[in-house]
Amino acid sequence: MSNAPRTTKPVAEELPRDLADLQSALDSLPPEIRNQVVPVFARVAEGTRRRRRILGLVQDALGQLRLDLKYLMFDLEATRRERDEYRRQLEELQSGE
Repeated sequence: MSNAPRTTKPVAEELPRDLADLQSALDSLPPEIRNQVVPVFARVAEGTRRRRRILGLVQDALGQLRLDLKYLMFDLEATRRERDEYRRQLEELQSGE
């Protein structure tokens, strides 16, 4: 309904505790092994951050959709009340003739 810009809540960019623990364990590996595993870990971590950002956007969109739906329901009820009032007035005019 509304075209006003919405502000999104900042999504925490920190990794889940399990991934942070894994990163700490990777840091303690010998360099030759760590250099093989760290790029894969980096892709997993970036995917996790991306999914969190997407989830935040989806949650914001759902919140806005819920609000828009409430406004639509309010407008619908107001329109129905107006229709019923006009119909009643029309019936009064027709019965008075």
